[in-house]
Amino acid sequence: MPTSAVAKRAFDLALAVPALVLTAPVQVAVAVAVRRRLGSPVLFRQTRPGLHGRPFRMLKFRTMVDPDPARGLVTDAERLTPFGAALRATSLDELPALWNIVRGDMSLVGPRPLLMRYLDRYSPEQARRHHVKPGLTGLAQVSGRNAVEWDERLRLDVHYVDNHSIPGDLQLIWRTIRPVVSRDGVTASGSVSMTEFMGSEVAR
Repeated sequence: MPTSAVAKRAFDLALAVPALVLTAPVQVAVAVAVRRRLGSPVLFRQTRPGLHGRPFRMLKFRTMVDPDPARGLVTDAERLTPFGAALRATSLDELPALWNIVRGDMSLVGPRPLLMRYLDRYSPEQARRHHVKPGLTGLAQVSGRNAVEWDERLRLDVHYVDNHSIPGDLQLIWRTIRPVVSRDGVTASGSVSMTEFMGSEVAR
């Protein structure tokens, strides 16, 4: 039986608030480094679908330079710097999302917030991933991060929706440590992050 929203919110606050305080010096250091290496803005803000698909502004540290066709900086692969790639590989770029958790936009554990344009591409079953708040980490992340194929990733998201619990969330947080330390699955094959989700055969 999935845990209640009230219990999950209390769990998120109990862990996210101390984590935000403890990582504050690291976040300040990363912010200074981003400002020096990539310029302003330091934070990357993007609208993502939250609970029931409602949009919110997700926060991350910036990892790319601005587009500049004259310098051949157009695609994500061209704009991602080695410094930005290191932030992604270590998940340091994700630390500002702790603010999203404290504000109630996200949970510590849940399906990752994807892109707004994907909403119309899900099958009804896949769309159930939005029946809980998106998470900083989740079942798909500990199962291969961005290297997991889309159909499997979305299946894992729905499985989480149907089976999440506080003990299960604690276990997933613990299991997150290994892929972060090993940097496994940071990118999908042929992409600097993950490939575009165009919908699956199930969704068509």
